[in-house]
Amino acid sequence: MTTEGRGAVARKEPGKVERIAADLRAKIESGKYAPGAKLPSVSELQAAEAVAFQTARDVYAALEREGLVITRHGKGSFVTPFLGKITRDGTGRYQSAARSEGGARGAFEAELNRLGLVYKPVPTEIGRDRPPREVAAAFGLHHSAKAVYRARAMKAGRDASDHGFPVQLATSWFPVEIAGGTKIEEQDTGQGGSKTVLASLGYAQRRITESIEVRFPTPEEAEALAIPEDRQVYELVHQAATAEGRVVEVAVHIMPATIWRFSYMWELDAD
Repeated sequence: MTTEGRGAVARKEPGKVERIAADLRAKIESGKYAPGAKLPSVSELQAAEAVAFQTARDVYAALEREGLVITRHGKGSFVTPFLGKITRDGTGRYQSAARSEGGARGAFEAELNRLGLVYKPVPTEIGRDRPPREVAAAFGLHHSAKAVYRARAMKAGRDASDHGFPVQLATSWFPVEIAGGTKIEEQDTGQGGSKTVLASLGYAQRRITESIEVRFPTPEEAEALAIPEDRQVYELVHQAATAEGRVVEVAVHIMPATIWRFSYMWELDAD
């Protein structure tokens, strides 16, 4: 052991998992392994690095937790399709001009357009059901009453040719007496999305409240988002009310923490 003077501490070499993960991380970030590219198999990585099979698996597990790698059972490990961050502008995204910018069908599509990503429409599950207790309470519904819901796995793509990848799960709820029989119960709600539909019906949203928690996904959520169960997600609950204070929409969004960031801006009164 080499020291430099009394009391010097020897520099510890990083462990094998950390060292190999750092090397792969650098290759991913430099573009040697492009987004969506297939990575060496666990056996190939084991042989190339002369490490135990479990060590090679731990390397990919570490990179999965960082959001850099996706492992598909029976197919191998791949660089995640999107390495950046999607910024959710919590202040401006629901302004009419923002959510319909470029002909977008809502705020999410407009956000992807601004990033140069492509919105990948997927069929929305639409129906009427008893909402979760907190949603029923927000609407002032009896616990056995039903509400209109729109549930979807929201996908993005790098260009028009790829199949896209899931970036969030979202379920929106609306009172039946407002949304029933309207475009909100149709696949295509039109330019500007459901908020524009509500405004056209006389229920323009004027106050939005959002709460965010960090948690681990359920097995079903992890499968739908193609992420490991130990990767954290944001659960964002969005509640929108009219100027009179009537809640007309409650939406629950499940979003991988590795690819989303939130941005907010406030105007403050002068001191």
